[in-house]
Amino acid sequence: MSTNAGSSQFEIAESPSDAISSLTFAPGDSTRLLVSSWDKNVYLYDTHSQPGGELLRKIEYRAPVLEACFGKDHTEAFSAGLDWDVNRIDLETGEKTVLSSHEAGVKSVVYSPEHTLLISASWDSTLHIHFPEDTNQPPAIIQLPSKPFSLSITATKLVVAMASRNVHIYDLKSLQMLASEITETTTLSPEPWQRRESSLRFMIRAVACMPNDAGYATSSIEGRVAVEWFDPSQESQTRKYAFKCHRQQINDVDTVYPVNALAFHPVHGTFASGGGDGVVALWDGVAKRRIRQYQRYPASVAALSFSSNGKHLAVGISPGFEDGQEDVAEGLVKVFIRELGDSEAKGKGAK
Repeated sequence: MSTNAGSSQFEIAESPSDAISSLTFAPGDSTRLLVSSWDKNVYLYDTHSQPGGELLRKIEYRAPVLEACFGKDHTEAFSAGLDWDVNRIDLETGEKTVLSSHEAGVKSVVYSPEHTLLISASWDSTLHIHFPEDTNQPPAIIQLPSKPFSLSITATKLVVAMASRNVHIYDLKSLQMLASEITETTTLSPEPWQRRESSLRFMIRAVACMPNDAGYATSSIEGRVAVEWFDPSQESQTRKYAFKCHRQQINDVDTVYPVNALAFHPVHGTFASGGGDGVVALWDGVAKRRIRQYQRYPASVAALSFSSNGKHLAVGISPGFEDGQEDVAEGLVKVFIRELGDSEAKGKGAK
C-alpha cells in the first residue's frame, strides 16, 4: 500500500458554510466543479483559473440542496433537495426552472447524456423521469418498493440503492421508451432489469457505477464496500465480494466508520472511497487490493469526484453524523483538489 507520494493538493477558496452534500466535475471539462450544500446553495467553481480556484457562481435555494449534477455540458446543471423540487439551472445566468416536484425531500439526481434523461430519486419512494430537452413531455413517476438512498448511472444502466437493502437496476433505454409514451404525469411500476438484495448487511450509504458499464460498488454505514457485476450469469455473480474498510483501533477498540462516498476513476477503472474517519483510499476492485491511502483529513469525507480526464480528485469534507454534532464548526467544511500522478490511480495489474 502506498501513501500520497507524487501527488499534491490545494484547498478551494470560498467553501460552503455548511455540510457538503455532493460534488462533481463537469463532463469533458476537468476544471469546472459543482458543489451542493446544506447551506441552501449550489456552487460552481473553476478549480484552476487562479490559485485556490475561483467561485464562478452561487445559486441560492430556500432549503438545503442534497445533490447537483451537470447536464449536457458545463453550462447546464440540475439540482434536488429538501424543498422537494427538481430544478434545471442555467449556469451562465444562474436562472432556475422547476422541472417537477416530489412529495418529500429529493435525495439524488443523475443525468444520462446518452438518453437525454434526468432522473431524480425522492424519499417519497419514487423516481421522476424527465426529458429536460422537451418541456412538453411530462415526467413519468416510477414507484419504488422503499426509500432511495443513492443513484448511479452508466451509458445503459441506472442503479437505485434503497432502504431494506433493496437494489434495482433499470435499463435506461427501456425507461426512456416507457416515459416517452405517456401524455400526462403518470405513476408507473415497471419491472426493473434486475432486482437484487444488497451484499452489505447494513444501510447503503452510496453507490457508484463502473465506467466500463460492467458493474457497480456500494458502501454502507458499517465500514464495508461491496463490488458487483451486472452480468447475471452464475460465473459472473460468483465474482462479487465485500470487504471491510475505514476502521481504526482506538484504545484497543475496533471503531467502525460509515463509507460516505465512492467514485470510479474514468480512465483506470479503479475507485476511491471516503469515510467518516476522514480517510480517502484508492482501490483496485478487480485485483481486490488497496492501492493507496491518503493522509487523514480534518473532518469526515462527505463526497468525492474524479475529473473527466482522471487527473484530479475533488474531496469534500465536513463533520458527519458520527461526530454527534448538529452545528458545524467554522472552518471544518472544505473542498480539496488532489492532483494525481500519472500512475497514482492505476490498478495493480495495469500496464
